[in-house]
Amino acid sequence: MRNRIFAVLAIAVLAGGGLAYGTYNMMSNQPVKTVNAPTQPVVVASADLNLGIELKAEHLKVLSFPAGQAPEGAFAQPQEIVGRGLIVSVVKGEPILPAKLASKEAGAGLPPVIPEGMRAVSVRVNEVIGVAGYVLPGTHVDVIATASPTQQAIDTTSKVVLANVLVLTAGTRIEQDQKDGKPIQVTVVTMAVTPEQAELLALASTEGKIQLALRNPLDQTSPATPGMKPAVMLGLAKGGAAAQQRATTGPAKPKPGQAVTVEAAAPVAAPTVEIIRGDKRATEVVK
Repeated sequence: MRNRIFAVLAIAVLAGGGLAYGTYNMMSNQPVKTVNAPTQPVVVASADLNLGIELKAEHLKVLSFPAGQAPEGAFAQPQEIVGRGLIVSVVKGEPILPAKLASKEAGAGLPPVIPEGMRAVSVRVNEVIGVAGYVLPGTHVDVIATASPTQQAIDTTSKVVLANVLVLTAGTRIEQDQKDGKPIQVTVVTMAVTPEQAELLALASTEGKIQLALRNPLDQTSPATPGMKPAVMLGLAKGGAAAQQRATTGPAKPKPGQAVTVEAAAPVAAPTVEIIRGDKRATEVVK
């Protein structure tokens, strides 16, 4: 009886294993159905690219985007944009769009990056002036000039002469040392300014020293500052916009309909004479 039970179990196991094996073979031999969704080619950057670079074939590659999901104006073939210059920086895998390219006639390099009506002016900086390397292309800075109009140290003034200036490029270049003639690396920052601002920046860098102050890109204010002198900095003289404005323009004129407040003049003290008689002292008013 026991042998019969074992025989039935063995037959059931063999039958189940055979059925499972046959089902597996049947499923694995069926052809796989693939559904190809429509796509479209899009030219993207093959690496991080800086503004002003001339696009070459090795800078570009083609990726397949789902049909209808590609950015508007995207290019399909690299040959369409090879030789044109970038006016903004792009990162690896970013689609190249017409708004990021200079015109075909403009070429590459810095000139097509300069906004219309502006000029590119370069100034030499160091780690301190360049805000420890944080002044990068695309950032905005204020230019602080320090100079003395009379060549006297007491009249030395530091003042913000340009505000919210766009930085086009920042990097190093090789120059020849004037003393021993050896090549040295010099950090240069190029900014986009108006022709009038270019004159001001050239004068500030020639007649005195300049400092760059990095700005928050969301801050669009340009507060007027009176400047700072050594005496005011050391607390030996009063400073501030109100005090300097009163000194140069006089008291503010009242607006029409505004009440005028007249400050009473301080009484003038009468002259006095101190009289000493022995060990006694007395003060008498001279009339």
